[in-house]
Amino acid sequence: MSGLPPFDASSLVAGLRERGRRLVITSSGGGAAAIFRLVSTPGASQVVLEGLVPYARAAVDERLGGPQDAYCSSRTARRLAVAAWQRACHLQESEGCPPDEAGQRAVGVAITAGLLTTRPKRGDHRCFVAVQTREATRVAEVVLEKGGRSRAEEEMVAADLVLAETAAACGVGGAAAEPAFREADRIHRDLVEPPERWRQLFAGGLTSAAAGPTADGGVDAPLAPPAGGLVFPGSFDPLHEGHLLMARIAEEIAERPLVWEISVTNVDKPTLDYVEMRDRAAQFGGRPLWLTRAATFLEKLAVFPESTFVMGADTFARLPDPRYYGGSATAAARAVKAIAAKARGLIVFGREQGGVFREASTIDVPKPLQDVAYFVSQREFRLDISSTDLRRQALAESGA
Repeated sequence: MSGLPPFDASSLVAGLRERGRRLVITSSGGGAAAIFRLVSTPGASQVVLEGLVPYARAAVDERLGGPQDAYCSSRTARRLAVAAWQRACHLQESEGCPPDEAGQRAVGVAITAGLLTTRPKRGDHRCFVAVQTREATRVAEVVLEKGGRSRAEEEMVAADLVLAETAAACGVGGAAAEPAFREADRIHRDLVEPPERWRQLFAGGLTSAAAGPTADGGVDAPLAPPAGGLVFPGSFDPLHEGHLLMARIAEEIAERPLVWEISVTNVDKPTLDYVEMRDRAAQFGGRPLWLTRAATFLEKLAVFPESTFVMGADTFARLPDPRYYGGSATAAARAVKAIAAKARGLIVFGREQGGVFREASTIDVPKPLQDVAYFVSQREFRLDISSTDLRRQALAESGA
């Protein structure tokens, strides 16, 4: 080690207390010493709401609503940080703090790490630290010199990084600016401070915010989507050639231009962070895109009234499924009635599933949905591309 002292946790706690910040911190795979150093500092009870150490993959999955593509990654760290921010808001609100104030004060911190173990590691020793506030998403990746430190020394660097990034995100000075990095270590940081409307969307104050055509949601962006449009909702993680072809065909069918929609919220997963919003929006290259908090199709109908929606066969099949309405067949039937009454139409594309192309017209759904749907045939469209497969390919190529 370089002989530098560990990060000054007492200065961090004092600075957070002065700023009224309340913190939830999550550690997976390493860096848990940061939690101990915080909670063992006098005054920490006024700052730290909760510390969590989900070490097993199943524990991470439970926090994030399902399996992750990679567990030691920027994305997983950012998701854990958003979940921690949401938890910090909830805990403050349970103490009587108004929701707006809770969101302003909340800080979500997370680390995912792959450090020295009893088994030789084929990949790098690294850690990702993410800090989420209402104002910004901050993430740091450190690749440590392989074989240059003991596990205890790697843990100290990881813990120092957690505390240093938290201090930087909250504007707290008075402590060492960096952990004890070495020349062979590599560090990369990313910081996204989005427009105010994106912040309001993230915190729940807005239901929609424009992300195009400038892809920054700036002050000149429209305030709400127009009624009666042509809308293509999806996660677009990533956007690919199949989506673009579907959009072109839908525009020809509907004879009007299309807008894209990504919901930053999910029924059982954390809200998208600002890095994720920025990166997904950037894929559209100036095409009109709306970010919304419309996680369900009924919510999308409220954001885009009297609109025609573009979707794949899998999404169409889910529309009447009681599993998406709390298991209630009655609620599902009401949803089908509402969709048929409020949507101007549904343009439905078939897709490949399990090696077999599924024609949208063969899906067994209630007649009211069939009546408002235009089914695009396999002759008109077939392009077997999967966003999931593209993500897996990208991870394999990156070595993550």
